[in-house]
Amino acid sequence: MLAKSLRCLLDPVFTEGTILMTVERDSLEYDVVIVGAGPSGLAAGIRLRQLCQENGHDLSVCVLEKGSEVGAHILSGAVLQPTALNELIPDWQELGAPLNTPVAHDQFVFLTKKSSIRMPTPPQMNNHGNYIISLGNLCRWLAEQAEAIGVDIFPGYAASEVLYKDGKVMGVATGDMGVGRDGEPTANYAPGAELHAKFTLFAEGCRGSLTKTLFERYSLRDNADPQTFGIGIKELWEIDAKNHKPGTVWHSVGWPLDRQTYGGSFVYHLEDNQVAIGFVVGLDYQNPYLSPFEEFQRFKHHPAVKPVLDGGRRIAYGARALNEGGFQSIPKLSFPGGALIGDCAGFLNTPKIKGTHTAMKSGMTAAESTFEYLSAETDAEQPDYTDKLKKTWVWKELYRARNIRPVFQKGMWAGLAYAGIDTYLLRGRAPWTFHHHEDHKSLKKAQQCKPIEYPKPDGVISFDRNSSVFLSNTNHEENQPVHLTLKNDQVPIEINLQHYDAPEQRYCPAGVYEIVRDQADDKARLVINAQNCVHCKTCDIKDVTQNINWVVPEGGGGPNYPNM
Repeated sequence: MLAKSLRCLLDPVFTEGTILMTVERDSLEYDVVIVGAGPSGLAAGIRLRQLCQENGHDLSVCVLEKGSEVGAHILSGAVLQPTALNELIPDWQELGAPLNTPVAHDQFVFLTKKSSIRMPTPPQMNNHGNYIISLGNLCRWLAEQAEAIGVDIFPGYAASEVLYKDGKVMGVATGDMGVGRDGEPTANYAPGAELHAKFTLFAEGCRGSLTKTLFERYSLRDNADPQTFGIGIKELWEIDAKNHKPGTVWHSVGWPLDRQTYGGSFVYHLEDNQVAIGFVVGLDYQNPYLSPFEEFQRFKHHPAVKPVLDGGRRIAYGARALNEGGFQSIPKLSFPGGALIGDCAGFLNTPKIKGTHTAMKSGMTAAESTFEYLSAETDAEQPDYTDKLKKTWVWKELYRARNIRPVFQKGMWAGLAYAGIDTYLLRGRAPWTFHHHEDHKSLKKAQQCKPIEYPKPDGVISFDRNSSVFLSNTNHEENQPVHLTLKNDQVPIEINLQHYDAPEQRYCPAGVYEIVRDQADDKARLVINAQNCVHCKTCDIKDVTQNINWVVPEGGGGPNYPNM
């Protein structure tokens, strides 16, 4: 009934063809609202309802998801460490969880332009007991388990606003539908709805638009390092059976990146002759001419990689940013009326190249703390679930991994050398902690750097942005306000173009940003092709003056990843 009620509230309101502009937003009441149907949000919803069943105390729980369906915006490598899943749903195998390819073989290599050198696989990258998966499909399965246990899930509705009362979060509001590019209602206008909650869990993923506002309002980042990020670009290929090695996990560092740029690749052999291939570039790179998308395309032509893809076909493409800051970048997690869980808080274990298990555990732990708070018969003070999380394996795991990512600021060789010392000798217990910097401050001016000449795509192994975005199934209603907003319209030309040669043209993996010149006076201007946006948030992170602000578009817009 609740799901039906929300959809009724969000239907367009008409009176003889005229929109009722005086209609106020309707509201629904829940005990807990969760923003985001990723691994942490779904794990939190499931754990809350499990606790209700175990303790005979009923709490209403709903999950809002901006994608057109659960999993539509989910993209990850992914190799899953099933620790949290084992705890949450011990009988996941009997229930048909889509963990079909156990890891059989690990490889870690250093690439030069024409060769590859086998290196010892670091212990944290040992994937014995793990599974190569589609994280999107796992989320779809988790959503089924959540709904079966009583969680309401609303895909296609983007939470666009945090609601407050007396300084406390009291829920969220979904965005209006059917608003034109000019900001005026169209014939399809439908007002958003308010979802009021006793407690709200934010599970927006990396660089969540609402999470950013919570950071500021409650000063959640005051005692944490700046978050540092990477951009991950991924393709799914169907390859020739003779090249397919199910269960093989292959990682590389080195070429094509220079020695000062953090990043690397992955090639994961799934079932059904499919291979997930991807490339990650740390967003603290310095050269404004660097294009993560182009680095990935030329990487695929390496002699160690191209033979795997020969005779195959690319079937999916996508990109997303990921938090790499780890332990020292974790913000304050709780605030009046709510908490942060999953990747919006930054629980990725970067050296391990895994964050799903830690994200799920954070959601489960927050759910337990939330249940205790809401089911208490007294007016108990809201707990900070950090205290509970510190007693779990998540805290120890992230603490021991804390120094490896920041030391790569000194370059690849220094990073690899220290990583070996930290892993094999110190075992993550060093009495010091290295720190992070803000990624957007690392970019050098164009005159200090050398342009990078990237080869043209061949249309067989390497491709252009437009054909890639097509494979992401990205779609936005064209007549809607642009969701990539500028704080100052002059900055892209007067600063970005003049001093950095408009790096947004290169760091965006979807061709959203374009500098065009008017024929009459050769005057440059920035064109934002928002319809192409795959919601990776890279522009929001890397823009040198932080002038670009990514906000949610109309619900249901964006990529529609099938098996990513």
